[in-house]
Amino acid sequence: MIRMEERRNIHRVEYPANSVIVVCETGDKYYVSTKNVSPLGMGITASADVPEIVGKDIIIVAETLIMYADVNRQVKEADGTWTIGISAKKFTPEVLGYLFEHIG
Repeated sequence: MIRMEERRNIHRVEYPANSVIVVCETGDKYYVSTKNVSPLGMGITASADVPEIVGKDIIIVAETLIMYADVNRQVKEADGTWTIGISAKKFTPEVLGYLFEHIG
């Protein structure tokens, strides 16, 4: 049997954009900056006043992109800002319903 090796990698690309995060559980909104993006996640910079959101389900809107994601990393930087890492999730019918109810 011949095995084929996967040669492609999914890397993040730079994508500087003003963005907004909505925490699904509470509806709280935070304005952030997207640093980089891939189909599997994003790197984000947030101001010092954003609370700890690791483990939360979020929706992020970054210009033309909308992603449903888990916050899996939040690191405080020397200047007080946060670097946040998120991992994409598949949209559920409930999350899609929320989006369509609140678009307008």
